[in-house]
Amino acid sequence: MDGEGAHAAIQLPEGSWWDWDVVAWDAGQLTLAAGHDLTYHHGLELIFGDPIFVSCPSGFHDPVFRAPSPDELLKVTRQLGETPPVVVAFEADAGGQEPVSCLIAAERLDVVQEPVLRYWREDATPGRRFAPWVTSPGQ
Repeated sequence: MDGEGAHAAIQLPEGSWWDWDVVAWDAGQLTLAAGHDLTYHHGLELIFGDPIFVSCPSGFHDPVFRAPSPDELLKVTRQLGETPPVVVAFEADAGGQEPVSCLIAAERLDVVQEPVLRYWREDATPGRRFAPWVTSPGQ
C-alpha cells in the first residue's frame, strides 16, 4: 500500500477471517494472522513492515477495519514527528464487554493469502508453509 490509499480502510480478500492473533513481532515486522479457527492453520497474514506504532491486543476476533480518524492520524503524527505511510485502524472483540479500538502505523503493509500450518505434519505437501514456531520432530 502507498499514497493516499494507505490511510483508507483496508480491504481483505474474500474468506472467513474471524479469529486473529500476532504471529511475529520484532523491529522489522509485525504479522497478524487470521482464519476461521487458528487451532491448525491460518489463511491470511497482514505483514506490517517496519512497524512504528502498535496498539492492539495479541489476540482478537471479528475486526472491523476502517479509515483512521483525523484524531488518530494526529496522535500518530505527533508521536512520530511525521505521518507514516501506512496507518490501519479497526475495532475488534478482545474478550471484554466493549470492542477495543486498534491502531497500527508502519512503513508498508503486505496482505498475504495462503494456507500456513500451525503444527508439524509429516504428510504436508512440498512447499507448504509452516508458522514460524513450528519445527519438525528432532530439530
